[in-house]
Amino acid sequence: MGRLSTSLLVLSALALTSRQSWRLGWSCARSADAAKRSRGIIQHATDAIISTDEHQRILQVNPSAAAMFATTVQAMRGAPLHRYIPRDQRQHRGNGATQYFGNTGIRMRMKGRRTSDYAVTGLKASGLHFPLEGTISSLSEGDSRIYTIILRDITERKQVQEQLEQSYSQLRELSAALQTIREEERKHIARELHDDLGQLLATLRGDLALLQRQGGNSAAARKLQAGMDELLMSAITSLRRIASNLRPRALDEGGLYFALESLRQEFVQRNNIGCTLDANEEDLILDDAYSTAIFRIVQEALTNIARHAEAGKVALSLYRKDATLHVTIHDDGRGIAEQDMDKASSFGLIGMRERVWALHGDIAIVSDGGTRIMIRLPLPPPDT
Repeated sequence: MGRLSTSLLVLSALALTSRQSWRLGWSCARSADAAKRSRGIIQHATDAIISTDEHQRILQVNPSAAAMFATTVQAMRGAPLHRYIPRDQRQHRGNGATQYFGNTGIRMRMKGRRTSDYAVTGLKASGLHFPLEGTISSLSEGDSRIYTIILRDITERKQVQEQLEQSYSQLRELSAALQTIREEERKHIARELHDDLGQLLATLRGDLALLQRQGGNSAAARKLQAGMDELLMSAITSLRRIASNLRPRALDEGGLYFALESLRQEFVQRNNIGCTLDANEEDLILDDAYSTAIFRIVQEALTNIARHAEAGKVALSLYRKDATLHVTIHDDGRGIAEQDMDKASSFGLIGMRERVWALHGDIAIVSDGGTRIMIRLPLPPPDT
């Protein structure tokens, strides 16, 4: 009986050991299969994948990485990383960030950041530099760390971006040129209206006055002449208003300060909204391009206030500080959101922004119990 019990125990132990061995073998086989799949994924990945040690020496690369740098997998293995991503190309570019890879090792506090944010540039075997984008991660293996870098060649994207920036710059220049052409056309038409048509109407009214002073006219004729005089006076008034809207004569005759003062008075009379102007005439002695642009900016702002703000009062402030002109337009109306500047239908606001940008200035909108438009314009150096 004792021998039977011993035999059963031995058989049970052997069975248990066999099951554990089978499970261990199955687990190892599964791990091997997983590792094989992982290697397969890495080898067939379209992105470049590079593994390095703590000293930035390349341990493994996939074929996509070798193709990206125009070399072979065998040539990259064991090579220093700086041969393909030069240290002098890892510097930050104006964003205040430290070097992406550091001086001696990869900075893991930058984990997950795009390398393009740090102007990382690759170097092909032919010596050609090209822009890269990617991410970095780390894995501990014993007492050391392995770093995995995934990279993409963004040469085509950079080219498209540069083309878009060039197109945007050209559109900005075209917008500024069109603004200048339009102002010149307005000036020309206003001068023609005032000098030619205005003088003609004034002459006709003078002739009519002489005719009225001659005797012998019937009552009907005198009534007709009085009606003609009223129509001529109305035409002269309309002509002055139209010419002033095209090109305020105060800009040419008195300068920007008097043009803004005339604009302020007209705004108050027409809209019954209080408006103040805080400025020194000496600060607003500018050339025609600047004077016209600033006048149009203020004019457009007042037009928007009258149409949309439901304001009770407006404050205009213009002053120089160093070589910059600060313009502030503040109303106590219902306010305007900064995103309204980007609405396709906000032609007035878009026009203001384009005029500011054409002068290399900046514009900001703040809602503070109304709307405050703040503009900074760099002024041209004084003539010597």
